[in-house]
Amino acid sequence: MLSQLYIKNIAVIHEATIEFEQGLNVFTGETGAGKTILISAINSVLGERASKDMIRTGEERASICALFTDISKAALEALEQAGYPCEEDTVLISRELSLDGRSSCKINGRPATVGILKSVSALLINVHGQHDNQQLLSPQKHLGFIDSYGELEQTLSAYQQAYRSYVQVKRELDSINTDEAQKAHRIDLLSYQINEIDAAALQPEEEEELRAQRKLIQNALDITSSLGGSITILDGDGENSSLRDLFANLVDQMSQAANYLEEAQPLAERLTDFSYELEGISSDIHSLLDNFECDPSQLDSIERRLDTIYTLKKKYGADISAILKFREDAAAELESIETSDMRAEKLRARLSELLKTATALAQKLSRQRLEAAERFTKAVQAELAFLDMPSVTLSVKRIEKPLSPDGADELELFISTNVGEEAKSLAKIASGGELARIMLSIKNVLADRDQIQTMIFDEVDTGVSGRAAQKIGRKLAQVAANRQVLVVTHLAQVASFARNHLLIAKAAKGNRTFTTITPLTREQRVSELARISGGENISALALEHAEEMLRDAGN
Repeated sequence: MLSQLYIKNIAVIHEATIEFEQGLNVFTGETGAGKTILISAINSVLGERASKDMIRTGEERASICALFTDISKAALEALEQAGYPCEEDTVLISRELSLDGRSSCKINGRPATVGILKSVSALLINVHGQHDNQQLLSPQKHLGFIDSYGELEQTLSAYQQAYRSYVQVKRELDSINTDEAQKAHRIDLLSYQINEIDAAALQPEEEEELRAQRKLIQNALDITSSLGGSITILDGDGENSSLRDLFANLVDQMSQAANYLEEAQPLAERLTDFSYELEGISSDIHSLLDNFECDPSQLDSIERRLDTIYTLKKKYGADISAILKFREDAAAELESIETSDMRAEKLRARLSELLKTATALAQKLSRQRLEAAERFTKAVQAELAFLDMPSVTLSVKRIEKPLSPDGADELELFISTNVGEEAKSLAKIASGGELARIMLSIKNVLADRDQIQTMIFDEVDTGVSGRAAQKIGRKLAQVAANRQVLVVTHLAQVASFARNHLLIAKAAKGNRTFTTITPLTREQRVSELARISGGENISALALEHAEEMLRDAGN
């Protein structure tokens, strides 16, 4: 359950720490005090879209932290799979917003993406806001209610797998069944491309080798000139002394010095060693010059070959390996086209099998949906009867449609609000108050189908009053008997059933507005219920009535 919520610098909330309890937790307060902001903050920490406009005026950052304890096994497994194992069945989720539009998310102090946050939090809290009532006006959502109630995930998953396989094979078959003119044109193009590449007889490292040869030929004169000049320096040219002779003289001089100066001996030995190295260097340079062969006439053929490679690169790839890969793919496609008739025959047989399988599973899914729909409508009707809508009759209308990702069914809820009246589309005749009670009934009916321990209802009592409001409060208390429920309400009848009543109030201090969230004592609850019922001028009769409401609610 959600044990604690910390909010800082969110709209009019400067800083608040809210403690929650198991069972029914209710928020009340004047309009504009910050109840909607509270729900927005909770949605943000759960991974929903958060705007920088939420940040309190004058502040650069805002943060929200939510502590969950005694979390379900499904949530623990999801967290562990996402890389966030939890100790003692506890998880801390936090989110920080900044004015530059960036936000950061953390799970147990470790960075997380909004996507991970959203997927994990879906197993922790189910938030029902006023906009959720609009789901009832969308027939596309009704199918999800039936599938969830009937626990049809396994059948739906099997069908969807078969349907995906069917679509994949059909797509492949459609690509084969092009007209003969297109097929002939494609065969001609692929054949030309393959022949052009084959005619070039490309080798993997050929381009690099050709470029190296071209560079060698283009610089042949410089190479021979440099090698000859090096030999002249080493061996002399008849006019100037050679480097080798000069060095030999140097060795003799140092050897003479070493005969009389012991410290000169190492230098004399090093120079002697280097004189041998110099002899070897001279020999190696002579060999390089003697063996250097370069045919300038080859330059034209090298340039033509490089031009051929360049032309192929412009058509088929960035380098020779890419060109060869293109040729390989083209050959595979050509073979596929040339053998397409045989392939198409096999695909048609496979497609027929997959269609039978998908159709059979769709029919099975339809049967299960109709059975679930009957049980679902009866269960919702029982809930509505408790909520002072005893004459309501719900039914599900099915229209068969071609196979689609969600089956072959279009399901829509129809409602008759009075005995003897014809059932009509829920989207056309339900009022706001009826929608709120119908959605509450559906949520209650579906509650046992998941392990989500915390449910939030934002003004679920919209459009109702009096006896119906009291029934809604009693129903919320029943839902909260086995889980945690958070409710934002304007009705005293609903608030009277709370186990934990929190007052949201705002006040001006200086030139700023501050919102506080305070848990109420029983005496304070009496005053708050009287205020909700009778306004700011609380009479003794209003207090007595509030006291009676609390007693009737078991508080």
